[in-house]
Amino acid sequence: MADLRLPSLNFVQLTGRLTRDPEMRYTPSGVAVATFGIAVNRYYKDSSGESREETSFFTIVAWQKLAERVAELAHKGSSVLVEGRLHSRTWESSDGQRHSVIEIHAQRLQMLSKAEGDREYAPPPPEREAFDEPVDDEMPF
Repeated sequence: MADLRLPSLNFVQLTGRLTRDPEMRYTPSGVAVATFGIAVNRYYKDSSGESREETSFFTIVAWQKLAERVAELAHKGSSVLVEGRLHSRTWESSDGQRHSVIEIHAQRLQMLSKAEGDREYAPPPPEREAFDEPVDDEMPF
């Protein structure tokens, strides 16, 4: 029997608020990296019917142009949608202890709302002002 290889999937999608301003830095080769945290809330009712809230905290890492845009637009308290993948890394500290962490490497980030003090950001206007104008083009399907 042939070795069956199952496809793997590593995809994360979270909405939450930044717990701190993005920390921007550059690798020795000049690649932009922004790191920030988000808090994600889950609301539920416990077994007695009482409403509860649970908060999870995640570290997000953005690279290159996405890192630069995040550092420019996002601030502590900003509400964001993050899409990315889980990434684990390990290292040994100077005292010989091994450490490991699981981070989310962002591949896409969308601002959902502004935090107090965020700069105004207006998305570019749509290409056409009115969407109900008749179009003479044939439908592609």
